[in-house]
Amino acid sequence: MSAPDDHPARTHLRSRLDDELFAPAQWKRRFALWGGGVLVGLAAIAFARASDYAFVGFRAILAISAWLPLAIMPAAFALLAWLTSGPLKATRGSGIPQVIAALDVPEAAFRDRLLSLPVVLAKMALTLFGLAMGASIGREGPTVHVGAGIMYSIGKRLGFADPKALSRFILAGGGAGIAAAFNTPLAGVVFAIEELAGTFEHRFSGIILTAVIFAGIVSLGVLGNYAYFGRVAAEMPLGQSWFAVALCGLCGGLGGALFARTILLQEPDPASRNPLTRVAAMRARWPVGFAAGCGLALAVLGVVSAHFGSGIYGTGYAEARDLVQSTHGAAFVFGWLKLAANVLSYWAGIPGGIFSPALAVGAGMGNAVSSLLPQADKAAIVLVGMGAFLSGVTQAPLTSAVITLELTANQSMVIPILAVCLLARAIAALIAPVPVYRAFAQRLIDEHERQQAADGVPVHAPDPMPATAPATSAPK
Repeated sequence: MSAPDDHPARTHLRSRLDDELFAPAQWKRRFALWGGGVLVGLAAIAFARASDYAFVGFRAILAISAWLPLAIMPAAFALLAWLTSGPLKATRGSGIPQVIAALDVPEAAFRDRLLSLPVVLAKMALTLFGLAMGASIGREGPTVHVGAGIMYSIGKRLGFADPKALSRFILAGGGAGIAAAFNTPLAGVVFAIEELAGTFEHRFSGIILTAVIFAGIVSLGVLGNYAYFGRVAAEMPLGQSWFAVALCGLCGGLGGALFARTILLQEPDPASRNPLTRVAAMRARWPVGFAAGCGLALAVLGVVSAHFGSGIYGTGYAEARDLVQSTHGAAFVFGWLKLAANVLSYWAGIPGGIFSPALAVGAGMGNAVSSLLPQADKAAIVLVGMGAFLSGVTQAPLTSAVITLELTANQSMVIPILAVCLLARAIAALIAPVPVYRAFAQRLIDEHERQQAADGVPVHAPDPMPATAPATSAPK
């Protein structure tokens, strides 16, 4: 007697297992993403080390004379503005908007212009030069750009020509960049979901996330299990100290949103009475000269901040770490001076991110708030301030909370930091409805569409990263 046919459900399950576990195409994609995660991790570590050395060089300049930046920074900013006014225009700014735009528009020419290897290598080099000249910029956003570019190039090189497949490579590369830059694997995962993808895509928690984890493992293996700002044992029990959550949430939301709107500027219009619109018009008309002016203004701020015993150059990492560790008696005005330095650096249009500088501003804000609540744990309020301002700027509360917690290896502050990040995001959304990275990305897309229209190319609105996919289809 012959055996009965397999049950249809078992047949379907066996077919799915064959497709998922044994199909050569699936393993090719797995190895490509995992190997790419390792490469991104190594690139991020090299970039971090080089950034430290670059800023050491600038400190050597300051050691000669605190007035030297007045001479070198205008020339350096002008040179960076000139270098990025042509084919390297895609290297300007943070790099995160470029990744978001590349995810939204799957056209090969557009993605190549934003994520090609020459672009991401130039991004690293020019960001390092900016740090060596004292610009108030971070390396984390550029690391996201570099990670996405590396993954995109790997995907293309290995024959993954489908736009949706390449979108997954870009997404994994961006998340891996954050994971390795901060040595925070969980933050990389949350950032990729919340900031880059904007949705929890079907099968997102599979191979793409393992690529992010591989980058984090590389960082942990090379640099060790260290906390970015050092381990902090701060606590915020219920009581009077929770006034700091409300106050930091308000200040972080308002300050972060205003900072975002200030660096976004508006469309250039010389006839407008809006100061930001007139600033945009000046930058559009004299980009190199305007950048030189920003460099000079930043150098003047640096001299002023030195008078108060604080430094506003570079990423702000050292100042933020000292505030978190309660070893730095920063002046009340540190946060304001660092905020102005960040604005000037971004207005100049030079390559560089805002993650670390925003954390430094938040630390300064928390330090100022702590002076109003002398009975509360100062380090705890500084942590809350960091998370609040970062959430206000990015409007990514989960990413901001996870980064703040992982940077200090602190588990006891989960509730107050989550609360302040959500509060800051809610307030910021009232002032700046479109998050800053998304707004910059939309400008890149609009510029691309205007160019296409001028060239007579039909403009389409594809959706390369659907929120859902048929349950029976495996992504290619």
